[in-house]
Amino acid sequence: MENYLKPTPFFDYQSPTVQAWMQQQLEGVSDDPVEQIKALYLAVRDGISYNPYVFSPDPETFSASYALTVGESYCIPKAVLLGAAARAIGIPSRLGLADVRNHLSSPKLIEWLQSDVFRMHGFIELYLNGRWVKATPAFNKKLCTLMNVDPLEFDGVNDSIFQEYTESGAAHMEYINNHGVFDDVPHRFILDGIMAAYGHLFEEEAGPNNYSLEKDISGRS
Repeated sequence: MENYLKPTPFFDYQSPTVQAWMQQQLEGVSDDPVEQIKALYLAVRDGISYNPYVFSPDPETFSASYALTVGESYCIPKAVLLGAAARAIGIPSRLGLADVRNHLSSPKLIEWLQSDVFRMHGFIELYLNGRWVKATPAFNKKLCTLMNVDPLEFDGVNDSIFQEYTESGAAHMEYINNHGVFDDVPHRFILDGIMAAYGHLFEEEAGPNNYSLEKDISGRS
């Protein structure tokens, strides 16, 4: 269990950025670890906008502190941020990776990926009350509202994995392949999987784009 508690260059909860953020988020929250992680879950979910377009192969961009610095990220760094915060308060955490089919992706994102499958979708597992519980803080509340799905809640007891259906009952997301869980970010493994699925994204050394999934869904350019 020790490996699931220690800081790493990715789970960098000892960084001043993460420490200051945690202090702010936990102000007024009880000392109960479950209540603290629930508050931190919401802070990660809604405080860091979900935007897959900002993906970069640079290892630094997978760290908890980087997600806080830029204020927008995608599933893996957001999961790592929650996992790092959990470790900081004594809750073991590990990163889970899976492939997900998203039935409500934007046309622009599907065109960009050339697929409706999100390879290497990340979530976090937290060891609470004697068992591992899944938490997925990826999709912020504003984006969920635009996509007509309820934002994922996390109660510290039940798995919080994905929105299977929209509010109208249409299919939304499904897990199609599980890659396992890891005590640290398997950076090379993730890149290999992403390159195999979306090799065209690596064909040119393009700088960061200014695309936004929220803008895609809302119809703004």
